[in-house]
Amino acid sequence: MNILVINAGSSSLKYQLYNMTDESVLAKGKVERIGMDTAMLTHEPTDAPEVREVSEILDHTTAIRKVMDKLVHPECGVLKSVDEIQAVGHRVVHGGESFSSSVIVTQEVKQEIKRLFDLAPLHNPAHMMGINAVDQVLPGVPQVAVFDTAFHQTMPQHAYLYAIPKILYRKYKIRRYGFHGTSHAYVSAQAAKFLGRPIEDLKIITCHIGNGASLSAVKDGKSVDTSMGMTPLEGLMMGTRSGDLDPAIVPFTMAKQDLAIHEVNSMLNKHSGLLAISNISSDMREIEEAMAEGDKNAELAFEMYTYRLRKYIGSYAAALNGLDVMVFTAGVGENSATLRAHVCEGLSFLGVKLDLEANKIRSGEVRRISSADSKVEVLVVPTNEELVIARDTFNLVQSGNQG
Repeated sequence: MNILVINAGSSSLKYQLYNMTDESVLAKGKVERIGMDTAMLTHEPTDAPEVREVSEILDHTTAIRKVMDKLVHPECGVLKSVDEIQAVGHRVVHGGESFSSSVIVTQEVKQEIKRLFDLAPLHNPAHMMGINAVDQVLPGVPQVAVFDTAFHQTMPQHAYLYAIPKILYRKYKIRRYGFHGTSHAYVSAQAAKFLGRPIEDLKIITCHIGNGASLSAVKDGKSVDTSMGMTPLEGLMMGTRSGDLDPAIVPFTMAKQDLAIHEVNSMLNKHSGLLAISNISSDMREIEEAMAEGDKNAELAFEMYTYRLRKYIGSYAAALNGLDVMVFTAGVGENSATLRAHVCEGLSFLGVKLDLEANKIRSGEVRRISSADSKVEVLVVPTNEELVIARDTFNLVQSGNQG
């Protein structure tokens, strides 16, 4: 079965085409600047050169049509016909309390995703545009929605409720939801597999550290807490997001700077974090380069960033009443040996010890970076959210066909 995985943004669309016989990627790519006459399509067949094309792409339906054209193109295509695509899986950021697992897209599912627009106004409408575009271009092909929030629906009430009037939860579902769930689920399962131990026997902290970053406390294979909240703004300091802060800062800043709520929201989401403190970049690679040159702002940004990571890891070890495994994943977590070393240096009270030479190796594979006498297994596990979406889509469509 060939499955197309789509991650639709408001002005972009990323895709990967899988052959589920061996879970190989046949092609991947992205469409950027949707809505403009200078939109860019980048198509990367696995066994052929990359293709780039600039053209007018005014909506997601046109973007999907362009992708289909490339997938069946006689020179850069990987399929003979679009009929060879048997299903489409979509990343959907917010499933609220409605979805605790992936689902086949029906009219009722679409209506529920729309109802959740208020909880993810920047993401869910874009995902819906992707779903509707596939309806237009590939009518009759089953679609599956895979939710970032689903894995965290196992959190207990004492972990997901905020200490605010409960009417706000009852009326508006204001609570902690968490994100990156697909990644946290995948890497925790991969860690247990690598160690040859049942995931039900393990207490795991997964650190998804990219431009956006979150931690999850995983016990018995289930998420029991996570650092992002009702939105991805809460929790760790990130590339451009502030993470945790005193909520009184919002009205105080609005009054002092005469800012509208959307301006404060933009400041906290797009102009804070590493970018604000370093005054250089939101990219950890550039922060580390500046540190090597003695830049004090970069050093401060790095110290704040890793300090918060250690604080959350410590609190989650307490929430789990112990710790067996710690996993680093995503762009920064997988690639920054400096960050991993700095974080682990401050966790000796948990019995964490790194193998400094193993920590320097970059292999693209699951690997252990803790020393032989470390009480906690420390692993680097490359995440693969697209593969999870493809697998969920395959399993749901197969079971539906069999049913």
